[in-house]
Amino acid sequence: MTDENAKKRLLAPEKAREIDHRVRGQMAVATRGVSPVDVAAAVVDWAGHLMLSPGKLLSLAESVARNGVELASINSKVVKRDTEGLPAIQDRRMLSEDWQRWPFNVFAHGHRLAKALVAEATTGVDGVSKDHEQLVSFLANQVVEMASPANLPVTNPEFISTTKEERGANLKRGIRNLAEDMRRKRSGELPQGLEEFVVGKDIAITPGKVVYQNRLFELIQYKPQTEEVAAEPVLIVPAWIMKYYILDLSPRNSLVRYLVSQGKTVFIMSWKNPDENDRDLGMHEYLHDGVLNAIDAVSTIVAKRKIHAVGYCLGGTLLSVAAAYMARERDDRLKTMTLFAAQVDFREAGEIMTMLGEGTFAFLEALMRRQGYLGMENMTGAFASLRVSDLVYDPAFQRYLLGKDRSLNDLMAWNEDGTRMPYKMHTEYLRNCYMENNLAEARYEVNGKPVCVGDIQVPTFVLGTATDHVAPWKSVYKVMRLMNNSEMTFALTTGGHNAGIACGPDHPRRKHWIATREPGDLYTGPDQWRARNELVDGSWWPEWDAWLDARSSGRRKAPSMGKPKAGYKPLRDAPGLNVFG
Repeated sequence: MTDENAKKRLLAPEKAREIDHRVRGQMAVATRGVSPVDVAAAVVDWAGHLMLSPGKLLSLAESVARNGVELASINSKVVKRDTEGLPAIQDRRMLSEDWQRWPFNVFAHGHRLAKALVAEATTGVDGVSKDHEQLVSFLANQVVEMASPANLPVTNPEFISTTKEERGANLKRGIRNLAEDMRRKRSGELPQGLEEFVVGKDIAITPGKVVYQNRLFELIQYKPQTEEVAAEPVLIVPAWIMKYYILDLSPRNSLVRYLVSQGKTVFIMSWKNPDENDRDLGMHEYLHDGVLNAIDAVSTIVAKRKIHAVGYCLGGTLLSVAAAYMARERDDRLKTMTLFAAQVDFREAGEIMTMLGEGTFAFLEALMRRQGYLGMENMTGAFASLRVSDLVYDPAFQRYLLGKDRSLNDLMAWNEDGTRMPYKMHTEYLRNCYMENNLAEARYEVNGKPVCVGDIQVPTFVLGTATDHVAPWKSVYKVMRLMNNSEMTFALTTGGHNAGIACGPDHPRRKHWIATREPGDLYTGPDQWRARNELVDGSWWPEWDAWLDARSSGRRKAPSMGKPKAGYKPLRDAPGLNVFG
């Protein structure tokens, strides 16, 4: 269209797009950012191809008949109290003695068979796109989990026995709990039980000072606990999707306190929780005014020393961008790089990708554009849906039907203290990383030119967590293929995205695998890597601390707090102000 014709239009293209954004934004509030068009397209694709697959339909009919026979056989055995040889129930909510009795054992096996049938029906249909197959399978599994006998009062033996024993007192408590939770949500208060975990009093209490602040973050320097420290300081870049104190929880599982006690000079970034006024902060600002600014500050405070840079989750992704940019610019201020549960290659980024098609991306973009940010409730809901039974249904059942009080710990309290994501930054992050995988493909641009993570040549420690639903460990492992010019140590720990990291140095249930690959070594796939390395008892923390020591240049007198003459004077005590935003 020529400029002259465009001027004659009553509705300019920019105005039309603005209307589209507003309509999508209104709809996205109700759908929590999920595009109904994406869902409908996936269902039509799956159902249409299933109808054109008579062999698959016959196979499903056979499975239905076989499941019916198996369930009848199970019912007969359970009635006769002959449960030997029955298949194992995997759902941890249905493992108690009560579930071994008729008819509850039959309900549990019925649910197991239903899950298997749904998985068979929604996968392996010829012609269905991979993205649509994953979405349909995910949605179908959500329905099956919602209908679990563990969620329903009349099919849950624990509810029935508790209600009989307490003569309904559990329901009275449950109603009170529900009313209290609804009241707190309306008033914006934190959930009941968090009073025991006060930031700055019970958690986030490692002594330190805020030594620098700008519009994006506070930089906290922690007070040394040893006369001499490792020569190189540690700078931690947490994700701004989380508050930094997941790494400074209770003293027993504070990674910050542990590092300081081991003779490290530790700095950490405490990101500002953005609001609608920060809508135009993008990845450029988070890189330059964030990570690179923090590196400048640490390099000035601990002069003539390189830095052990550490990134967690999204902070690790951004640190990878920063390190690649520094490599391109011949900036050698990094001594090592450590990535905790951080992805660089997003081609197999886990179950969260199931919900992120182009349509949903457009809905999320419209929602964020309307609000100026992506709210905590959207992110919490998305992550909870990945483990809906454990994170949604079971807690609700325990609190509202059994009338139990919440049993919270410091990590759960931190999880309730969520953050927001600025519109521009989150849009750019989703597009560049999840949608187009630009960082892995060396298309991610900084200052108008692409950066390549393969240019990073500092020793690197990468940690994956075995049951991670946010950053699956095999996705995290992909950095081993991308950075083949540097010494790399990969560790895999038991636990999930958060619990596997904030585990303490003496966690009784933690185990890990660890191995170092020298530059030039041939690539090993993730399954082969795990098979060839020994599972070691204990936390990975001491291993990583020893790794840092081996790559430090001796011990030095502990540096002073900040450097006032250079503009880095102590401003306030840790944990600072941003953490309360």
